[in-house]
Amino acid sequence: MSDVFESSLYSDSASSNVTSGLRYGPGLDTGDLRRKFNFGDRVSELSMAQDPFFRFVSKVAKKPTDDPSFKYTEKRGSWHKRYAYVSNHGTTAPGAINGGNATVVHTNVDAGDTYYFTMISDYLSDGNKQNVYGQSTNEISPGDAGTKPAFFVPGQMVKIPYSTSVTAGSWDDSSADSASRPNSYLIAKIKSVTGISNTGVDLECEIVSKGSAGADFELMSYSAYNNALDAVDISGKSIHDYLEPKRAYVIGTAFAEGSGYPETWKDQPYSTGYGQTQIWKTSMAMTNTARATGLKYEQNEWARIWKEKLVEHKWDIEQSLLFGSQYSTSDVNYTQGAVDFISTYGNSFTWSVDKGQDDFLNDMSNYLDPRYNAGGATVFFCRTDVYNWLHKLDGYFANNLEQSANYRYDFAVQGKSKNLGVDITKISTVYGDMNVARNIHLDGTNIAMLGIDMSHCSYRPLVGNGLNRDTSVYVGVQTLENSGVDRRVDMILTEAGMQWEMPESHAVWVG
Repeated sequence: MSDVFESSLYSDSASSNVTSGLRYGPGLDTGDLRRKFNFGDRVSELSMAQDPFFRFVSKVAKKPTDDPSFKYTEKRGSWHKRYAYVSNHGTTAPGAINGGNATVVHTNVDAGDTYYFTMISDYLSDGNKQNVYGQSTNEISPGDAGTKPAFFVPGQMVKIPYSTSVTAGSWDDSSADSASRPNSYLIAKIKSVTGISNTGVDLECEIVSKGSAGADFELMSYSAYNNALDAVDISGKSIHDYLEPKRAYVIGTAFAEGSGYPETWKDQPYSTGYGQTQIWKTSMAMTNTARATGLKYEQNEWARIWKEKLVEHKWDIEQSLLFGSQYSTSDVNYTQGAVDFISTYGNSFTWSVDKGQDDFLNDMSNYLDPRYNAGGATVFFCRTDVYNWLHKLDGYFANNLEQSANYRYDFAVQGKSKNLGVDITKISTVYGDMNVARNIHLDGTNIAMLGIDMSHCSYRPLVGNGLNRDTSVYVGVQTLENSGVDRRVDMILTEAGMQWEMPESHAVWVG
């Protein structure tokens, strides 16, 4: 009878690294009492297609920790965040975030004029944390405490968009979810900057260009006259369709010949988070009489049960890594799963049976924005019906899009390959390739698909002081020899946790 530890259960790569003379494969004896065998990565080699997320994260994102409560640091760049929104303006310094009439008509200003703008942002300076699509629980509204745009310095030029009407450009018009695009823009050079508490700044500017002619052009503003800032809900607003048209961007600097060095600024790109490990246990028990009994088909029942329990243990880990919630009692810790983290902090989209290719393209444009998510390390774990839907797109593309020598379409199902033993379908989109895997653990749930950036999550097994708490088999935790009870009990134990970073790089489709 083959032993459960035989090398055929593991990948060729795992077997090839074995040093001659080590007790490995058939040399390991299930009757070796009181011995602990550390499986580590090898448990993920069993029934790989059943638990694709655990397979990926334990192979490509393993990062041992020596503390069951571990901290980590996130870093976000600032290069793309030098933008703000106009909340007040006038021919004199406004001195308040939300004030007077938020209208400036194109014909009221001219090149060389001095004009004042109050600017606010929608991300926290501490950590450069921004809004994430579809989230309301952790929404960062423009003008919130800690959002003061600290990057404005004298000598910069700012591009401020115009609209044809204040209601189209304002944020507090409920009909403006898809606000009109700017009709033009003015360019202003900053002469001085004055802070307003920790929420905004006043810019004294010289108008460099007032933009195209049009008597009805008015500033794309954050708030129309007499509307409070805190009444604005920007959760679930598309960056491209709703936010970008209202943003005023720094577009460089301009200085006189022979002038001195400019003022500078710095940001705080770092933020911290924490996670914790969880302990999984699975036992195997059998009387010695049963162990000694020869059976048909699989003679060694103990070896069969061992194999089954290893798969069961891995199945339980997959479930926890997907659906667990970070929580602690006096003596038990629970780690955070993908669904809980992403649903609470990550990008959130809806899924329905009538979802079309156009809707999906819009989702991808908001998710795979290169400022927040490059997409190259993202794996899309799908419910079976969604997995089927994505593969049916290939037929749709072939039947509805013309191909010729001078024309191509950017959507295509490119084919299936094995990646770390898991079937991965690559689907080409205009925003990059999707690596799609079926995950049966999502079947029967409202989670249609998870987009997980593997570069921003980690599997954290507890390893320290010479102890490795990654998946291990403890042989003979109870035997006739050590307990006087005529049976054998072995145990599989794993202590590990998930580290989730950069929520803007992950996404969930619900429906």
